[in-house]
Amino acid sequence: MAIILATVFVFTRVTRYNDWKEIAGGNVAAALALGGKIFGVANIIHFAIITNTSPVHTILWGVIGAALLIIVYLLFEWLTPRLDVNSEIASGNVAVGLISMIFSVAASFVIGGSIS
Repeated sequence: MAIILATVFVFTRVTRYNDWKEIAGGNVAAALALGGKIFGVANIIHFAIITNTSPVHTILWGVIGAALLIIVYLLFEWLTPRLDVNSEIASGNVAVGLISMIFSVAASFVIGGSIS
């Protein structure tokens, strides 16, 4: 859980909008985007737990996987220059929030499968 919470903390610092303020205000796009990131890192931790017998290796691969998910999110933003992901999510564009969520979930399966 500590890895998940730490990763969520990093994600909320990486976005240019205030995730919690947007979610509290009813911004579904922000909730979808952050929810996908939370699910994604939890999925990576799941893979780390089921494939490692040592707590140290589980934590190590969980941290590596979480870091990779953050990098993938940054790449997603960089590879979509015509779509200002942060601005669109902040303005409540549910389509962008949904694709961001799906991208995080999909990446978590690839990362999780890679670390197992």
